[in-house]
Amino acid sequence: MQNRCAVPNCTSNISDPQPLFRFPHDPERSKKWVEKCQRQDLTDKSPDQLYRYYRLCGKHFEASSIHSSAVLKDDAVPTIFDVPSQPQNGQVKRSKETAKDDKTESKGRKKMKKSPAETAKEDVQALPEEEEYKEYLKSLFEVLILLGEQSIPLTGPGGNKEDGLGSSNFQALLEHRMNCGDEVLKKRYEVNKECCSTAQLSQFIEVLEKYIHGKLMEEVKQNGFFSLLTDDLVKISGEWYLPVFLRYVDQSNCQRERFVGFLSFEGDGDVLAEKLLSEMIDKWGLDMGQCRGLAHSYSGTHFSKIKTFAAKLMERYPMAVLTLRSTHTLNVTLANGMALSGVQLVMSTFKKIESFFSQSSLLQLELEHAISIFFPDKEDKAKELKEICRTAWTRRHDAFEVAVEILEALLLCVDSVHDNEDMRWNDQVTHSALEISKALADFEFVMALVVLKNTMTLTRAFGKNVQGKATDAHFAATSLKAVLHSLKEVSDNIDVYHEFWNDEAVNLAAAMEIPVKVPRSFLRKHQSQSGSIQPESYYKEHLSVPVVTHVIKELNELFCEDHLKALRCLSLVPAVIEQHKSTEPEEESVQVFKNDIPNAGTLSAELHCWWVKWSKKGKGEVLPSSLHETLQLADVKFFPNMLAALRLLSILPTLALEDSCDVAYKRFQMYMENMPDKFKSKGLTLLNMNYDVGYDLDAVVEAYMKTYPDKEEVSSQ
Repeated sequence: MQNRCAVPNCTSNISDPQPLFRFPHDPERSKKWVEKCQRQDLTDKSPDQLYRYYRLCGKHFEASSIHSSAVLKDDAVPTIFDVPSQPQNGQVKRSKETAKDDKTESKGRKKMKKSPAETAKEDVQALPEEEEYKEYLKSLFEVLILLGEQSIPLTGPGGNKEDGLGSSNFQALLEHRMNCGDEVLKKRYEVNKECCSTAQLSQFIEVLEKYIHGKLMEEVKQNGFFSLLTDDLVKISGEWYLPVFLRYVDQSNCQRERFVGFLSFEGDGDVLAEKLLSEMIDKWGLDMGQCRGLAHSYSGTHFSKIKTFAAKLMERYPMAVLTLRSTHTLNVTLANGMALSGVQLVMSTFKKIESFFSQSSLLQLELEHAISIFFPDKEDKAKELKEICRTAWTRRHDAFEVAVEILEALLLCVDSVHDNEDMRWNDQVTHSALEISKALADFEFVMALVVLKNTMTLTRAFGKNVQGKATDAHFAATSLKAVLHSLKEVSDNIDVYHEFWNDEAVNLAAAMEIPVKVPRSFLRKHQSQSGSIQPESYYKEHLSVPVVTHVIKELNELFCEDHLKALRCLSLVPAVIEQHKSTEPEEESVQVFKNDIPNAGTLSAELHCWWVKWSKKGKGEVLPSSLHETLQLADVKFFPNMLAALRLLSILPTLALEDSCDVAYKRFQMYMENMPDKFKSKGLTLLNMNYDVGYDLDAVVEAYMKTYPDKEEVSSQ
């Protein structure tokens, strides 16, 4: 790469320093630039070579072609030159070149045209050492970014991270690049016998992670308030990590979620919570003072750690409200948080069932056949259950009710697959079927499933509404009191309710020929009492009571008064105003945002005007029925307090995103499910999730050289 202007005799780098701009990638524009430069030696070079090694300074461009931030516009062409304008169609200095050729031929020597590879090699040899090093780094970063974007692991199918880069995908792409004419890489390889060491590759990933975090934090900062969301823990290279997402509303008033990386989840209690907070704030640069919502996913085994982290966050940043996360149904979230052996057996078996039947449509047909056997006289019911089972039913609001209804058919199905009498299934499938069969045939599973079904029936409608449309979520905010009242009634009369639940579980177990017994793991720990412990009393104390208690406690925490007030602010959505035809705006609810709106003093008057505007629907008029539609209204900018409140409401993790905005979570789930465990990488996951951040390779290289200034030491590692 040249650090001076490519125009002949240009003095800008001496008397008048100017910004330097790369030649464009586009062949047509690149050709125009070459023609304007009046340099015959550039006409033989490819657009890629010109882009890499040559620059024009700002002196040759009209001021209108350059943005205020010293960035060249996409269609800019140089027009200002101190030399006479050149002939078109590449006929630059034609007479001189022709005369020179004639002179050469008259001496009996024939002029040979150099190949692009030879020209590129000469360009590299002419580069200053530092510029050559920068080009080398750019090549490596480009390959690494490509691997991340395309979900390609660094190592090959048969390789391991510990094997180095010799036969890796990374090395293969570098070699391909060298074969395609990357002379900088080739020269380095010829000297060092490798383009990049494993240690240096780790440094590259570290620098890219820091660069992405910087871009994301800048993006979030520009858009104001955000919510912090964490997902279920994942294991990478033998260690547990916490995936972190941020949710905000961008400048075009669209809801967005971004995956911002993994946090190491090693340690316990306050120490772990402090470490997580410190990494987000100090390492990532996240301004937690702008956080207005928290949502965490957890399984029972990590429940207490996540709770400690959430408590520390809310203690330090009280403006952040703990909420449910919309990507997980309420009932499944409540069950995942119970550190009870029976409940965890149900939830882990659900995951196995989903994974098992997603392997093959033939397995799905086997289950549908089993359902037909158990519902011979109820065709409509059988059809309904079959349709449900074709979806991810284990994540539904009514997952536990569905499971109880198909339990017998499910056991028949997996037993049939495991028996494999017609040899249709391979060993892996039959082994998985056996694992599921053992879980289903355990009375602890049956009892836990029945208790969950009967308890979660009370929360199912509330959960479905709160994660539904704006009108439904607004209604849910007012119905929680009734749900909690019903749960308290169950808790106060748990003896009676447990008796019914126990009878239901025992009858179901009898139909499936499952013996009723206390879990063996409990009996081993309490051998002295093993003879006196009755199943009914055991499951009441260790299952029914704690399940109901947990649900009540979690609902009170996840739906505190400020959260419910925020949900009631969905009354700002025009369709909700029109539906309820309320004569009085719910100003008390909007007051939950009073510290974050532009002018709290004008809130009452502005709210009244907003109400009047939408309380009467014109003939044939369709009013906005969602937060997204409301935020896209052209008139919303004339209601600054309403706009601020709607933006704050839109970052609430409880409320589902528009499909077009819910990309990050779906992409993350797909990536983690499809990437084999041994190829999972924190850095490459971050690259893949944020493929659209827009990399400035010059800035990335500068950051790398600043972080690791001793390049000779690095390159020889």
